[in-house]
Amino acid sequence: MCGIVGIVDTRSKRDIDRSLLHTMNESQHHRGPDEGGLHTEPGVGLGHRRLSIIDLSSGQQPLFNEDHSVVVVYNGEIYNYVELMAELVELGHTFRTHCDTEVIVHAWEQWGEACVDSFRGMFGFALWDRNKETLFLARDRLGVKPLFYSMLPDGMFIFGSELKSLLAYPGMQRDIDPRAVEDYFAFGYVPEPKTIYKNAFKLPPGHTLTIRFGQPLPQSKQFWDVPFAPHAPMSEQDAGAELIERLREAVRIRLVAEVPLGAFLSGGVDSSAVVAMMSGLMNEPVNTCSISFNDPAFDESKYASQVAAQYKTRHHTDMVDKDDYSLLDTLAELYDEPYADSSAIPTYRVCQLAKKRVTVALSGDGGDENLAGYRRYKYAMAEDRVRSTMPAGFRKPVFGMLGRYYPKADWAPRVFRAKTTFEALSRDLVEGYFHGVSIMPDRVREQLFSAKFRSDLQGYRAIDVMRGHAAASPTDDPLSMIQYLDMKTYLPGDILTKVDRASMAHALEVRVPLLDHKLVEWISGLPSSIKLKGSQGKYIFKKSLEAHLPDDILYRDKMGFAVPIGNWFRGPLRQRVRDALLGPTLAETGIFDTAFLREMVEQHESGRRDYSAPLWTLLMFEAFLRKELHGDGAEAARTQRAFERPLEVI
Repeated sequence: MCGIVGIVDTRSKRDIDRSLLHTMNESQHHRGPDEGGLHTEPGVGLGHRRLSIIDLSSGQQPLFNEDHSVVVVYNGEIYNYVELMAELVELGHTFRTHCDTEVIVHAWEQWGEACVDSFRGMFGFALWDRNKETLFLARDRLGVKPLFYSMLPDGMFIFGSELKSLLAYPGMQRDIDPRAVEDYFAFGYVPEPKTIYKNAFKLPPGHTLTIRFGQPLPQSKQFWDVPFAPHAPMSEQDAGAELIERLREAVRIRLVAEVPLGAFLSGGVDSSAVVAMMSGLMNEPVNTCSISFNDPAFDESKYASQVAAQYKTRHHTDMVDKDDYSLLDTLAELYDEPYADSSAIPTYRVCQLAKKRVTVALSGDGGDENLAGYRRYKYAMAEDRVRSTMPAGFRKPVFGMLGRYYPKADWAPRVFRAKTTFEALSRDLVEGYFHGVSIMPDRVREQLFSAKFRSDLQGYRAIDVMRGHAAASPTDDPLSMIQYLDMKTYLPGDILTKVDRASMAHALEVRVPLLDHKLVEWISGLPSSIKLKGSQGKYIFKKSLEAHLPDDILYRDKMGFAVPIGNWFRGPLRQRVRDALLGPTLAETGIFDTAFLREMVEQHESGRRDYSAPLWTLLMFEAFLRKELHGDGAEAARTQRAFERPLEVI
């Protein structure tokens, strides 16, 4: 796994500042501590940091074709590279290495932009073809690997694996995008293709971007989408058997490495399934890593130990204090933009533990999105069944009124906390689901933001993100639709971002077999009725795993990777929350209604309301701003002005 950067003059082929390229490259040293390489030629500069996994003795980057007219920098793994290499040799290409990187340059020569259709794996790469005066960028289908870019006013195009590499470029504009702020306080992250900055973007998953010298920057082009194309009818037994075989194959192709390899093992269904498959494929015990908490309410390490004992793995567990909040400022440095998933803390710790034992770890990420494992899917489908029983003309005004006037009672038993349900029932499926997953629902964000900032948004709302994806959805099945929405937003924006930054901070490569695109395509075609059956999520997956895992692993309640932030904010972090939310950093932006910030803090402290997630979201936004401002008065004033500019509608 690696980090890539680049500077390309799209207008006049000015010389690239090699020292600046080096600075950008070294900003991502943690992604590839083994080696670094640069290439410059008129108008083009490419940089690479390498974490050596395959073909340790060669495969250094930037890597060229035979006549040095094509050069690539690449972050990822292409698991079918051996087959592609053989195919390309048959077509007349000559290879100098045994690594997957060289497959990219020859596949480009053979198939051009369509080369990405042949790659099976995770990747973010940039390729320069001197003869065609073309730069080609690509990101893998599900967004496992990141890729950021910006076109600057002077025609310089810059890109990198992390946003920090772009920020190392002196001409990079750092004006904050108000729409990204609205998105962040709804989702808890800034969804693709936006970043927190107006002029920096994420290349969306399954997209390419082709830049030709002297031409304007085009729109990115999608080369893949989750199909949700139904299969021919099959029995549950046959579906389960095929699911296991396809998972086993997805795991098998991810076991190629010339460095120590293992797996994360939380004791949940997905990671346990991956370990079960690995154990049947490897000739030696699997290295497994998990963390435990010193509070039984958050600890599921006993389940991980149970699976480890069943499969005789070399199991390693580290104890983490449930009050491990020392990473707050580290997270702001790690993610480069606001990011509010508090499970980033235990994820960072488990990656830290794993790196002591292995360089490559397989994870179970993606199973919930693929196979309908989240509890919220069950609630969303129950709400949708209610919606379908009554006309919208009746449902919207009646439940809308109930949602407005029913009291918000976080302190009450769940049966009496109907406000959120009423609000969801007044909406359609997409808006109801958005409402259910929002960190702060619309009514809270309306109170949170100042009148001026709401005006700056010019009517933009975060629901527009989901509306856009829903309009492009290949399915109208309700469950498949919300799975699709998660695969376009939550999966790349939250889950995969979290794992990439946490693992790369420790120079650890994480592979995700449940997000193998061929497996995802096949699972998407299964009937919704065998993914979520009654109240049982992942129904067909769990049934198919009964021969491999015990019932108390498969059918216990899902715990997740939670940390007790609500208690922190009433206890050891109480003063920090007050200082952050009621101090000058947030107030000077002009974004927030400061009276409502105070109300949130005081109501949470008193226990009248549970504002855990909103307070954490604000805390991480304040940490980002402090990092952005660097405590410099002039910089602070400049960034404040960025908030004050009217929104540019693009």
